[in-house]
Amino acid sequence: MSLGERALFLDPKVRFIYNGAAQYGSYDHQNASSQNIISTAIKTTTQTLFEQNFIPWKFHPRHSDFEPAINASCTYIKSVRLEQSGIDSANVAKPLAGEVDESYSLSMKTNGQVTITAASSVGIAHGLTTFTQLFYKHSSGSAYTPYAPVSITDAPKFQHRGLNMDVSRVWYAPADITRMIDALAYNKFNRLHLHITDAQSWPLEIPALPMLAEKGSYREGLTYSPPAMAYIQDYGASRGVEVILEIDMPGHTSSIAYSYPELIAAFNEKDWSTYAAEPPSGTLKLNSSAVTEFLDTLFDDLLPRVLPYSSYFHTGGDEVNLNAYNLDETVRSNDTAILQPLMQAFVDRAHAKVRAAGLTPIAWEEMLLTWNLTLGSDVVIQTWQSDEAVAQTVGKGHKALVGNYNYWYLDCGHGQWLDFYPDVSQSFYPYYDYCAPLHNWRMMYAYNPLEGVPANLTHLVLGGEVHIWSEQTDPVNVDRQVWPRACAAAEVLWSGAKDDQGQNRSQITASPRLSEMRERLVAKGIGAEPIQMPFCTQNGTQCAL
Repeated sequence: MSLGERALFLDPKVRFIYNGAAQYGSYDHQNASSQNIISTAIKTTTQTLFEQNFIPWKFHPRHSDFEPAINASCTYIKSVRLEQSGIDSANVAKPLAGEVDESYSLSMKTNGQVTITAASSVGIAHGLTTFTQLFYKHSSGSAYTPYAPVSITDAPKFQHRGLNMDVSRVWYAPADITRMIDALAYNKFNRLHLHITDAQSWPLEIPALPMLAEKGSYREGLTYSPPAMAYIQDYGASRGVEVILEIDMPGHTSSIAYSYPELIAAFNEKDWSTYAAEPPSGTLKLNSSAVTEFLDTLFDDLLPRVLPYSSYFHTGGDEVNLNAYNLDETVRSNDTAILQPLMQAFVDRAHAKVRAAGLTPIAWEEMLLTWNLTLGSDVVIQTWQSDEAVAQTVGKGHKALVGNYNYWYLDCGHGQWLDFYPDVSQSFYPYYDYCAPLHNWRMMYAYNPLEGVPANLTHLVLGGEVHIWSEQTDPVNVDRQVWPRACAAAEVLWSGAKDDQGQNRSQITASPRLSEMRERLVAKGIGAEPIQMPFCTQNGTQCAL
């Protein structure tokens, strides 16, 4: 990247000239097409520049005259050329990791000539996103950049850059989720992983199993209908954010018992901590033909509706409690020697259904590393417990997603959500949660997804996800829980944790950029937290030690 110091203004009627009208691939499902990615990117760009921009007073000395003068000699950008050099693949809106070239280049000359070049429509969209981040709102209402001439050549280091959002413990309206997609796209994330069912509620409507959501949701109306889910998935696809659904199993499935109690073992036991990580306890029975039939019906209904919008489906597999199977009449044992082959058969059946539907399975790390299952080479393993888990996963030849809870869990540090009876209360004082402390942006920025991974296996690390669980998160506070800390992880996933000299990227240079990104998110209606007070952002490095 190189930036100059010449100011350019943007014509309110700026035109975007795209050369790709005749280059669209054959993929034309509803709106999730190449053309829609481009048209959505142009619409979002103009909205960001002219309606959701900000005056950057916080980043200049107090009472300084930082704005360029508007006069007859001003140069205006009247058009932006979008040059797509390649033809999009059929899967451009729902790629497997690495299938789409996301690179782009951006040139802005002092005469106002702007060109964005990319091999794919997604790359063009990324270039337009960067274009908006070069501009500010003038106090006159105009949009201007002080940085001409500009030359940027850019590409992501990691193919999978995502957020895992728990929409089962708490229900989020589709508008909350699409607002999250807007923020993800603006930070060049390309995956939204929806953890959409869990022990506490089942909000996902399955027409073939209508009682699941009718009885498993928290109340009537707090569900995701097929049209609502298709809208969310399509909204993401048109913005380069692939929406991946997760049905966690066999654990974290207690909510199924509200409609199909015969399928769940150890449901809602009073001593829940013996049988589950959280209340209510319960797990799908492990050797039950009724469970097999249920899952067949579930998958046959759901997976064809996933396929138009994603190439992945997440089958869960975390935190399975062995003791629950003591209460499973199809097993009546917590002996891993007995349970392991049953779990192998359970996961094999699930993954076979996923593959038969044209999708690639994702599973939590426990299935591979705790249960020692033999999984297909196509299965992507989502790690969360340690850096060692990443190294072990790739060492077994599997593609891995990173997201160590000690660094990239966004909900940590707010204290326990559990209450404690007086006789045990003191032993839990001062009531920290399991992943405390809160992981500040500097910690998230310092995390290296490739830590401990042998150099010859780094290609198996597809990328990673930050996670927002909902035990203490809901639509009121989700924006500030996620943003702008997730921006730090977004940059790690795009540019890598290390600079060209192999050192951690500098907080000193990152901090003002992150503060500026926070202002941009706020201008877009995202309730992101501040990074520093204006005194700091106005005074260079005065707030550095």
